[in-house]
Amino acid sequence: MRRRHDGARRATRQARRRARPSQDEVAHRAGTSRPTLSAYEHGHRSPTLSTAARILAASGHELAAVPIVRFSEVSTRRGRTIAVPSHLPRLPPAQALATVQLPLRLHWSTTPRSVELRGRTQRARVYEIVLREGGPTDILTYVDGVLPTELWPDLVLPQEVRAAWALR
Repeated sequence: MRRRHDGARRATRQARRRARPSQDEVAHRAGTSRPTLSAYEHGHRSPTLSTAARILAASGHELAAVPIVRFSEVSTRRGRTIAVPSHLPRLPPAQALATVQLPLRLHWSTTPRSVELRGRTQRARVYEIVLREGGPTDILTYVDGVLPTELWPDLVLPQEVRAAWALR
């Protein structure tokens, strides 16, 4: 039973600590007591959803429902597997436009493996590599949810990869 509430416990404690107010301040703003807030943070009690939302709001955060990205595996004629997500979330701008060092398993053919995602041409190259060679973690790390739309017509992808992604 405790495992089910670990997320709320962790979220309320982390939000308060990031916002830097004291337990007393957050408890007061959230309309609860400091001992009750402490009990939530230490997993001794479980807040209701509305109480967790109030505590998060008092810490300068919001409770949000974020869709889970589910991956399907599509096999190619050559026996390779392509990971295709149900949807792509937005990356934080700093991550979506960062200079990244692609791992050797993804970008093994040329050097340097450091690429600036700010540039359209380099971002297209990274997306091509990741969509062809990457797994779920790579896709969620390097591919932004909106930017591929702009690049899609220009991406050089095998027909099977393009077809698998077109279905999502």
